[in-house]
Amino acid sequence: MNLLGPDPLKTLEHELGEYALIFLIFLLLFSPLKKLLDLNLIKFRRSIGLLAFWYVLLHFLTYLILDQQLIWELIIKDVFKRPYIILGILGFLALIPLALTSNRWSMRFLGFDNWKRLHLLVYLASFLGVSHYLMLVKSWPIKPLLYFLLVILLIIFRFVMRNYYQNKKI
Repeated sequence: MNLLGPDPLKTLEHELGEYALIFLIFLLLFSPLKKLLDLNLIKFRRSIGLLAFWYVLLHFLTYLILDQQLIWELIIKDVFKRPYIILGILGFLALIPLALTSNRWSMRFLGFDNWKRLHLLVYLASFLGVSHYLMLVKSWPIKPLLYFLLVILLIIFRFVMRNYYQNKKI
């Protein structure tokens, strides 16, 4: 029984990327769920964030090692041939400082306000991730469009709510 289809490597690569994106979207939902439904999932934030990072890392390593076999000439050609790869790499790079500072020591070392500002990179990484996915597909299937729309709405919600609370304090 072949559950991975005709190209198991591509299926693995795409599934890892999609799961990473799902975890990132779930992570972005935590604040709206708390504000709108008083559902506090904050204690799971670090675990879900690190899980998203590891899935992105596995997605990236699957591409580099299994798909391109670490042949740098092919990788560089592929990057310039497919601009969505650049977006994926930038999204991955945005997640690295988040994964490295997802601990109490970093929070104390950076100071809570700086740490919190740094962790806003999750919005950039999520946007780059859904853009990467949307550009990857050749047609307009509904799933990437829904992911993209959801991330855009969550980013808007985050910054509208931030501005609302800042203006309310005045």
